[in-house]
Amino acid sequence: MRDDRVAEGEYIAERARREAEYIIATGATVRAAAKYFSVSKSTVHKDVTERLYSSDRKLWDEVRKVLDKNLSERHIRGGLATRRKFAVRQKIS
Repeated sequence: MRDDRVAEGEYIAERARREAEYIIATGATVRAAAKYFSVSKSTVHKDVTERLYSSDRKLWDEVRKVLDKNLSERHIRGGLATRRKFAVRQKIS
């Protein structure tokens, strides 16, 4: 039983590291990373903000910069999505 928990903990730490490296390399959002790794957004967010903080502070600092940048640009992406949505609606009508 103890070995199973250790193996699971190592798996989760490795998953968090891979997710963080992907986000840093691509500038991906949490949503995009979740889709790429086939896990939930909540899982990616918890991995790269909480779990990574305790296991690899340097990597956490790097991914935090990307997440902060994505957060500051979120309103722009939302506006562009709305613009595309209404452009498609006008073409259909």
